[in-house]
Amino acid sequence: MIRPNLIRPGLLRPGLFQLGALLTLAGTALAQTPAPAQTVEQKITALEAAVKSAQTSGDNAWVLVSSALVLMMTGPGLALFYGGLVRKKNVLSVFMQCVILMGLVSVLWAVFGYSLAFGEGSPFIGDLRYFLLQGVGADPMGDYAATIPHQTFAIFQMMFAIITPALICGAFAERMKFSAMLLFMTLWLCLVYLPMAHMVWGKGGLLNYFLGGTIPCLDFAGGTVVHITSGVSALVCALYLGKRVGYPNEPMKPHSLTLATVGACLLWVGWFGFNAGSALGAGSLASAAFLTTHLAAAAATLSWTAAEWVKHGKPTVLGAISGCVAGLVCITPAAGFVTPVSALIMGLLVGVVCFVMVAIVKNMLGYDDALDAFGVHGIGGTLGAILTGVFADKSVNSLLNLDKGNAAQVMNQMIGVAIAWGLAIVGTIVILKIVDVVIGVRVSRDEEIDGLDLSQHGEDGYSYES
Repeated sequence: MIRPNLIRPGLLRPGLFQLGALLTLAGTALAQTPAPAQTVEQKITALEAAVKSAQTSGDNAWVLVSSALVLMMTGPGLALFYGGLVRKKNVLSVFMQCVILMGLVSVLWAVFGYSLAFGEGSPFIGDLRYFLLQGVGADPMGDYAATIPHQTFAIFQMMFAIITPALICGAFAERMKFSAMLLFMTLWLCLVYLPMAHMVWGKGGLLNYFLGGTIPCLDFAGGTVVHITSGVSALVCALYLGKRVGYPNEPMKPHSLTLATVGACLLWVGWFGFNAGSALGAGSLASAAFLTTHLAAAAATLSWTAAEWVKHGKPTVLGAISGCVAGLVCITPAAGFVTPVSALIMGLLVGVVCFVMVAIVKNMLGYDDALDAFGVHGIGGTLGAILTGVFADKSVNSLLNLDKGNAAQVMNQMIGVAIAWGLAIVGTIVILKIVDVVIGVRVSRDEEIDGLDLSQHGEDGYSYES
């Protein structure tokens, strides 16, 4: 009999160590056993998936950044630009218009706006398949943008819908009721912007060049949809509301060209999101649109300044910043379709044309477009849309089947321009009549003299009290 206290624990250790070593070696051998080799087809599939994922990530990042840049164009860009151009007593009213439209249009867009613009309906308006953004998720929408989430596309287009009605505010600045502005913009979005966006960009839209339009009209980033509709509507508003009290006999100079210059520079930067972002990807087309956008703005800045220098004897900051915006407007429909040389030509032309409209024609006709929304956006957008047909070239955009100077395309562009003008004129007159009957469109004479900051909002943009 062996007593337990005579067995020393150390006598069992060598056996345990050997067992542990064997288990370790077995595990290592199993770990080092090569996995079954992938077939060539599997490797290709995996590689394609990796490439697609990388492209989606890159394109999505660029379009999201572009969306932020376009939103920046409304606030602070347009707010500062327009705010600096009005008199001191109205600066907050302009800021408020821009800010409230960022909220109002965003909600309307999410509820029904996106669906009516990009849902498949008739050639003139979409349906409600995306009501409350139902079905707008992470999967791409192949008809519009195959490499970014559908949600990202909807976000990007929302920013266009925000800034377009905000541009109109420049025409009726300093004299429209705030309540009237809210109702007007709601109706204008529904009756003018959404139908025009669907006709030009929506699948099956009447003017859609790429997705089955009857009259294929080129508009890369919004010449007809954004600038013609807003600019022409601005003129109608200016004529309907009438001149400001004291115009043109009393001086109504911009109260802060400093603010206006900062705003214009922000617009210039934000416009890269507007135009280059409309490539809907981070590829070479975005680079082309980026370059043409910058060159057109630069050329128009120079040509407007030169024209003003010749006529008035001095170049002004107001002229320079007006020229840059005119160049940006003109190149918008053409940015992804034309060469850099064509962009320079377009910029040089629009700077002179818009200067003549603002400095000469407006004075001859006597209408009070307070901040020249029509002279810059309406005229610049019209010129740009037509010149897009002149300069569009398949060497820039492989989706085109056009050579420069295609007469048929120029005619299509002119038809698109005519439809945009007609819709803007008729729609805006109808809307103004409705708003005028319901709540009245213009502030009283005393409220206008006091300024909209105090009469509409009870605030003062510049309070120097300690």
